[in-house]
Order: sequence, then C-alpha cells, then structure tokens
Amino acid sequence: MNVIRFSDLCAQGAVANQRVFIRADLNVPQDAQGAITEDTRIRASVPCIQMALAAGAAVMVTSHLGRPTEGAFKPADSLGPVAQRLGELLGRAVPLVANWVDGVTVAPGQVVMLENCRVNPGEKKNDEVLSRNMAALCDIFVHDAFGTAHRAEASTYGIAQFVPVACAGPLLAAEMDAISKALLAPKRPLVAIVAGSKVSTKLTILKSLSANVDQLIVGGGIANTFMLAAGLKIGKSLAEPDLLDQARAVIEAMQARGAAVPIPTDVVTAKTFAADAPATIKAATDVDDDDLILDIGPQTAHSLAEQLMRAGTIVWNGPVGVFEFAAFENGTKIIAQAIAASSAFSIAGGGDTLAAIAKYGIESQIGYISTGGGAFLEVLEGRTLPAFEVLGRRCGG
Repeated sequence: MNVIRFSDLCAQGAVANQRVFIRADLNVPQDAQGAITEDTRIRASVPCIQMALAAGAAVMVTSHLGRPTEGAFKPADSLGPVAQRLGELLGRAVPLVANWVDGVTVAPGQVVMLENCRVNPGEKKNDEVLSRNMAALCDIFVHDAFGTAHRAEASTYGIAQFVPVACAGPLLAAEMDAISKALLAPKRPLVAIVAGSKVSTKLTILKSLSANVDQLIVGGGIANTFMLAAGLKIGKSLAEPDLLDQARAVIEAMQARGAAVPIPTDVVTAKTFAADAPATIKAATDVDDDDLILDIGPQTAHSLAEQLMRAGTIVWNGPVGVFEFAAFENGTKIIAQAIAASSAFSIAGGGDTLAAIAKYGIESQIGYISTGGGAFLEVLEGRTLPAFEVLGRRCGG
C-alpha cells in the first residue's frame, strides 16, 4: 500500500526540529479507581514515540480513552494515568496538556501527552474547523492507531487532510503490510476461518471472502446455520434459519470457483449450555432435537487441521466452539495448534481469537496478530479504511 512511512522520514532526516503529532491508540482498560489493568497498547505505542524523539522532533501524543461526552470533560476521562505509565516506559516525564486545540508548547526532544481527544467538540463528526486547528499544531501527522483506522474522526482523518505531511506510524504500517500480504497478494491456498454466534454479523465478510479465498471454514453459531443450509439437523443450537438462502449463496459462490465451505461431519453436543454439561461426540447426521452443538467433532477438527497445514495463507477470525468450556475447546485448540504449526503466513484478529491465541500460548507462531477489532473486521469485509484512504491520497497513491 502506497503511503508515506514515518520510519522513512526519520531515516531521511526529515523529522529533526519538526512538530510531530502522533495519534496513538492508548484506550486501555482501567479499574474503578482509574488504575490501568492492562498496558499492551501503551507499550505498543512506545517505538513510534521513541523513533520521533531520537529523530529530534517535538512530539505530541494523543488518544481517546473510554467514551467521554464531547465538551464535558470529567476526571475519569483523563489520560493522566496513561501519561504516567508512558513516562515510566520512556524513562522520562510526560507532561499532560489540557485544552490544547488552540496551541501547544513543546520543544525538539520533548514529548507531551495531549488530553483525551474525544472530549473535543466535533471530534467524532470530523469537524473541519477542529481538524484544521489540529493540523496547525504540527508539521507531521503520524497515524499509529490501527484500532481507530475505520473511523473518520478529526484526530484520525480530518487532521491528515490539512497537515503538511501525513504518514503511517510503525504499528499502522505493520497492519497495512500484513493485510496486503494476506488478502491482496496471498500465497495460495488462501484459507479463511470465520466464526461467531451469528451469520448476520459476519455476512458481509463471508460474501467478500467467498470471492477470494480457496477455503472458507465457518465455526460457532455461523457453522450451525451453514449445517442447516446443507440439510442437516442442529437440534436447539443457535442458528439463523431466516438466513439459509444467504448461507447457500455463499456455498454456491465458493463451489462455482472450485472452492469449498467444509461442513462438519461430526460435532460435540450437550443438553444444556454450561461448563459442566456432559459432552457427547456424534456424527453431524445424528443430532437430536434437544441437542446443543457447542464444538466441532474430532474428525472434523483433524480434517480441517490437515487442510490448514497445506495452506499458503491463513486468515483467522473467531474460535470454532465454546473454547471457554474445557469440554468444548478441542476443536478450537486443534485449529489453533494447526495454524501455529503451519508454514503458511497467518493473520489473526478479534477479541475471542486473541483470547484463544493467549490460552494456547501460540502468540509467537502467528504471522501477525492484528491490534484492531472493528478495523480488522472491516478489512475482511473488503472495505477501504478511512485512514488507509486519506494516507494513500496524501502520498499521491
């Protein structure tokens, strides 16, 4: 993807003495007292900030935090705890600046944190006046927050239109590279795993992928709907009978290309949805009327694992069963281990997917783990993210 990269600007010496505005994603979880409970996003932002400081820039960093009301700042909205933690990671003080839209004082070699950008009136609606005021603060805008790349807001999109130079930070650039490798120029076969509770929430993704992938593995409630579409009984399992025609259309679109949507041949069922419910493995043709399908069966799991081992590229979004319950985690575990062992380039995203990756300790064996939930899903839907569009346009690409 043709965008200006901040790393290239630094290497060229084009950042020294420049005012650099970094839009990071520092939206971290906090407890009731405001203490940060998990700081992955802050740690992930450090390389870009250090790159800017090392290049001699005057650095401003901002982010949203929580869901504040525009124009009505409350202490709970403050990035103060984030600035403190960032300072600890950088080994230097990171002053917090409030009411910064009309001007910021920061010298080359210094870094300041600009208070929660979503408190600014007009932020979410991408107000042009606000965007121009932000752009006037800096010489270089660095977008390094993939988790917000699907939102056209003042601090993610508007500023990029009016600043002298707009570029991608190292986190955003890494996402762009991984997405391009997986979806725009994939090594074949390209296998996608799309799972979740409902077809309706992933229908656009399924349709988009059906035109490109060589194999589309569905899991969870989505798989139940596809089993119904294939003429199988699913008992009282979660499904969307009103979307059977849509599921059949995806199956037919894949078949027309010589591709496939594998339908489970065996499943793991229970009579109730509970961690201690007795699990029964049975053929997909033998599901009783009072059964709940909570996982794919071992035969299906091993068959899919073999296909994943032959893949050239794997895109993974969602566990294939109720992996939180030990009795119903085997399918997801086998799929995860197969992806980890495969020589394919793999890209994974989505909260439940990341939880499964962490549970099975395979982080280092996944080619790229996406940091953006909604943004990752919109990419799978085939949409061009606003951040990618504006940065590409500003690059002339």
